[in-house]
Amino acid sequence: MSVDEQQPPTAARVSSGSAPGRPLRLPVPWGVELLAVALVVAVLAHGWLGRLFHGQRAQEWLTVFVAVVVQAMPFVVLGTLLSAAIATLVPERFFARALPSRPLLAVPVASLAGLALPGCECASVPVAGALMRRGVTPAAALAFLLSAPAINPVVLAATAVAFPGKPQMVLGRLAASLVTSVVMGWLWLRLGREAWLRPPRRAPVAGNRVVAYLAAVRQDAAEAAGFLVIGAAAAASLNVLVPQRWLHAVAAHHILAVVALAGLAVLLSICSEADAFVAASLSQFSLTARLAFLVVGPMVDLKLFAMQVGTFGRGFAVRFAPATFVVGVVAAVVVGGLLW
Repeated sequence: MSVDEQQPPTAARVSSGSAPGRPLRLPVPWGVELLAVALVVAVLAHGWLGRLFHGQRAQEWLTVFVAVVVQAMPFVVLGTLLSAAIATLVPERFFARALPSRPLLAVPVASLAGLALPGCECASVPVAGALMRRGVTPAAALAFLLSAPAINPVVLAATAVAFPGKPQMVLGRLAASLVTSVVMGWLWLRLGREAWLRPPRRAPVAGNRVVAYLAAVRQDAAEAAGFLVIGAAAAASLNVLVPQRWLHAVAAHHILAVVALAGLAVLLSICSEADAFVAASLSQFSLTARLAFLVVGPMVDLKLFAMQVGTFGRGFAVRFAPATFVVGVVAAVVVGGLLW
């Protein structure tokens, strides 16, 4: 019997199967090939494409697209390697032992586990999918999905470097991100519906663990790469349409500035390892507004939304992303109000 067909023995784990009769979800066709072609063309023909479209905006679009993909791709690779290892190499009993048996307690433990993964949101999506496949309760897997890109050591170190002399920014990012991930995990535990979430599944692969691992890497990479291209293209398109003067106009209004920077984080889709330096450059905004930028960005952005649609289904993404945005903004405002 394959892992996907086994029934979990503890309350902290749920069946990773879907409803009877639901077909296995197939990977995005030619996802890796689509990413490779788009990236090679964008890099090698950057100048030619810019001249072809005869405009600064076209060149800006290509620059943003390449930047988003290049930033994210190493962590997509990391995420697919980790998710494949979780799905095929890690003993299933490990998760029953690592997480509390009660889902209510498993959520904060999974959130704290995000400290151990040095990756961005692109890595957390396939890892969270693999956790669900291995029987981890979706609420805990989703809490990990949100916390991992926001509180891992690499991100916190980058935040400290970007805000020298302001350790409260590091503490604020850690606290607000943890609060957001735990609250969202508990909200899903309380209000989430099985019909909203399409748990990722993988057809059994004949052969030894090495063969199964390579097949898992191939499938996860195809899915993540295909939707990364879609999300990066959308982020680049919206990025060049946001007038810079809007930033100066809204900075003077506290609440509007917080919401605006949170929305900007969604549109820019910057990798969590680099977003602190962007936030630091927005010196016309308050620290609370910039904290909202740092909390919301790794949890809700265009490429992440596209990857969530591909991994967990549209019904999940259209509910989970807006709720995460609201909770993240509120958490940033509350934590920011306590720190400064």
